[in-house]
Amino acid sequence: MQLKDVQTHIKARIKLSAAMLLLCFLAPAVSQADTSAALISPLPSLLQQQRQHYTRAEEALKRGHFKTYRKYRQRLHGYPLTPYLDYRELRRRLYRLPYKEVDDFLDQHENTYLGDRMLKGWLHTLAKKRHWHDYQSYYQQHLSSTELRCYWLQARISTGDESAYQNVEPLWNVGKSQPDECTPLFKRWIGQGHLTPELAWQRHSKAIKARKRSLARYLAKLMPAQMRKQAALYLEIDRYPQRLNQRRRFAEQSPRMQEIILHGIKRYARKDPVAALYEWNRYDAQQLFADEPRRETLEYLAGKLARKGHSNAAERLIANTEHFTNTDMSEAIIREALRQQNWQQAYQWIQRLPANEQQSPRWLYWRARAMQQLSIDDPAYPTPQQIYTGLAMDRGFYSFLAADIVGRDYVLRDQPVTPPQELVIAIAGRPEARRAKELLAMKQLNYARREWRYMTQNFDNMAHLAAAKLAQQWGWHRKTIQAMAAARSWDDLQLRFPLAYDNHINQAADKHSLTQPLLFSIARQESAFAADAKSPAGALGLMQLMPGTARYTARKAGVRYRSHDLLKPEKNIALGSFYINTLLDQFDNNRILAAAAYNAGPHRVKAWLSEEGSQGLPYDVWIEAIPFKETRGYVQNILAYSVIYGYRLGNTPAFVSNAEAKQKL
Repeated sequence: MQLKDVQTHIKARIKLSAAMLLLCFLAPAVSQADTSAALISPLPSLLQQQRQHYTRAEEALKRGHFKTYRKYRQRLHGYPLTPYLDYRELRRRLYRLPYKEVDDFLDQHENTYLGDRMLKGWLHTLAKKRHWHDYQSYYQQHLSSTELRCYWLQARISTGDESAYQNVEPLWNVGKSQPDECTPLFKRWIGQGHLTPELAWQRHSKAIKARKRSLARYLAKLMPAQMRKQAALYLEIDRYPQRLNQRRRFAEQSPRMQEIILHGIKRYARKDPVAALYEWNRYDAQQLFADEPRRETLEYLAGKLARKGHSNAAERLIANTEHFTNTDMSEAIIREALRQQNWQQAYQWIQRLPANEQQSPRWLYWRARAMQQLSIDDPAYPTPQQIYTGLAMDRGFYSFLAADIVGRDYVLRDQPVTPPQELVIAIAGRPEARRAKELLAMKQLNYARREWRYMTQNFDNMAHLAAAKLAQQWGWHRKTIQAMAAARSWDDLQLRFPLAYDNHINQAADKHSLTQPLLFSIARQESAFAADAKSPAGALGLMQLMPGTARYTARKAGVRYRSHDLLKPEKNIALGSFYINTLLDQFDNNRILAAAAYNAGPHRVKAWLSEEGSQGLPYDVWIEAIPFKETRGYVQNILAYSVIYGYRLGNTPAFVSNAEAKQKL
């Protein structure tokens, strides 16, 4: 948002305020009797009346009662959500091709959520009507819809633009099935002879790697007979990679056979990396693999070996590999070395990381730990004590670990941001913001999020900071946190770590003898305080409980439970706090293990604790060696956020308690 736009908007707001003040003076005086009557039976505010009219208009439109709809629509002058009614009413009539009304709507709502949604619906209508010239005049590339792009190419071809055929291949050659709207275009493209056997093989390979076996079987039918046999073998080895031991079937020296073998090695490595290594050694001696796919497969196999505890085998496998690039595999070897407390191996592999990774807080910390354990000095680096001291000057998981080692206070660096108030006011007055705010009030959160996303998608950092302030004023905590991240502003802890739902959290903490920072940290990490949050796995609400876990917890707590309760903050926090309390009971009041169990499940944590070579680890090593990246980050955040929330509440706790630090995991 430019300064000129801000000034124009402020002037308009001043004029509006003056007009409203004039109306107040011109309004008829209210008698004392009228005032008394109003106190007895208060009239709804104008906004409340408009909400009622909007709801009735919306319901009438759904039922097709257009006379009633128009009656209530006329009463909504100035109401922020009126465009939603106009949009829905016009969408019902697109099949009649009301060009002028569509043009007016698109002009009025250009580059907004509703404007783009109307344009998509209009383009679909024009395509179904086969109005290809009109389609091209309305089509816009930014809509980024595969269906609409297929229609656009079809429109160009249908109006004589044969060059459009050159743009079909990138749409066709993907590892998934494309929408049905693309089928006519693909048929014309294939009919013109643009599909080659090599293209069919490429898409077949992508489909297998994307786990789309039905698509792969269809694509094999488009290939010549000999290639179809190879495609069938490719699909077979994807499902049964252990059949690589039938080496006569894979003796052919060809690029396609080599691709099949390398894919099979990777698939086999997921199940049994040691067996895959055995087959790799046989095939690597037999086949002349190209350098790049060979290196990729070798690094992938080494990574799987390391993650399964075979770091020495992984190290031998890549000992002679030049231009080694797989950072994930290096980190897997380091973590396995840490788990085995092989500090020499961990130190050597930290030195092999890319230079920028070596400078990250994570690997600086572990470099210092390894140097300390090995009693060595590295002329290229400061001493372990100096590394710890440097890390302790920042905020975060490894910084707090380092601060504990050197006995320093935690550095929180809380610096409030101060975007111009004029900018906050200007953003609040934008139509998208007014709609988002009203949609929030109407509990239509998905639409509110879409309006906000469209409004903020081209904001600069200062505008994002102003948006964060505005969202904070509305109590929209998740958007506050997201706006701060979009601005890459990390030091306003008031905005980034709100004390949301504090009454419910305080009650739950008191009831279960839990610390408030722990509960705040879980809610912040799980949902960023979005009460309606729903994960792809099905977890719900502020503390992201799975329905099955919630039912079990409610039964154990002796409280009534219904599935929609998880979207109520008080119910979700009550059940989530009871559940984390049961996990703390299971794991000797150790927050590290309880947090890991909250994320990955208690059975997995118990399995990790019982793995050979995993007993008696220092707590920092155990956290770093957690096999799931998500759970590792989760535990680290819960511990770090607890420090920050302790500070927010006025009593910064120890990062790790004495009992947790002494307990060998």
